[in-house]
Order: sequence, then C-alpha cells, then structure tokens
Amino acid sequence: MDAHAGKANAWDQIYTLLYSDLHRLARSQLWRKSDQTLSPTALVSETWIKLSRAKINAESRRQLVALFVTAMRSVILDEVKRKMTEKRGAGVKVLSLSDGWDSGDADRMEQLVSLDAALTDLSQHMPRLARVVEWRYFGGLSEEEIANLLDVHVRTVRRDWQAARSFLLQRLDMTEAGAP
Repeated sequence: MDAHAGKANAWDQIYTLLYSDLHRLARSQLWRKSDQTLSPTALVSETWIKLSRAKINAESRRQLVALFVTAMRSVILDEVKRKMTEKRGAGVKVLSLSDGWDSGDADRMEQLVSLDAALTDLSQHMPRLARVVEWRYFGGLSEEEIANLLDVHVRTVRRDWQAARSFLLQRLDMTEAGAP
C-alpha cells in the first residue's frame, strides 16, 4: 500500500475515495444527536485529523472504516465533554435570560458519557461485543456491514447486540443507582 510506503499523497487519495462513506457515517451519527454542534463535514474532518496523527495499521477499506468509527466516537465524546465543561462554568459565558438552557441537553450528554464508560468496561471483558455497539451506535453501521467487518454471520451480530445491550443496560442501571 502506498500509504505504508510513505508516499506523500497516498492518504489524500484514500480520503478522497472514502469520503462519501465517511460522510454517510457521520451524517447518520449526528442525525441521532440533535444537540451536536458538529456538522457531518466537520466530524469527518476532525476524525480524519485524529486518525492522521495516529499510526494507522489498516490493510483494507473495511479495517480503515472500522478505525474511523472508533475515532469518530472519540471525537464526538470529546465534543460532548467540552460542552459539559462549558455548561459547568469552565468557559464561563454570559447568557441572557432569553437564551435559555435546556437541562435535557445536559442529561443527554451525561448519558452519553456514562454509555462511553460502560462501553469501555464492556470492551475489557468482551471486545467483539463492544465493537458491535460502537459500530452500530456510534458509526450507524447496519448489521450486515458489521457482520462483514467482523467476518461473522448477521445472526451472530444480532446475538452480540442483544448481549451487549443487556450488559450496558445493567451497567447503566447500576450507575444511576449509585453503585460503583
């Protein structure tokens, strides 16, 4: 692969070839999160920058897309954490009475951070299940696309999704109840 050989424009060519797929993933992800300030284009760009700083070891298009979804999750969570910090006063901003602030946004952001922590815990115990959740929830990939990425049958992805959901719901219930 030209990128591994160090050719300067190889990553630009890869980016151009994958852009429409990456933009579709970003658009499907942001569509579900109405409180996001990132546009799909900005999310793709920020994610690509994050990936370009890392040592990428992808041998195929599907591996690169999987890496992109993981990096996209990180970018989204960074943005959520930044917004939560601003709402708590670190970047103090004066609001007029008419600006309003929806506490539902803060609740959704807290839930996303809690989900990320539970997903990180799941990845330590059952990495494949964590990837299924990450690719489906954060990447907006279909069961068929995930099955292709994991090289398993779609039924396996469905079972993994159910098991992961059960684990995460239990973990999130424990978090809400105040358990460690």
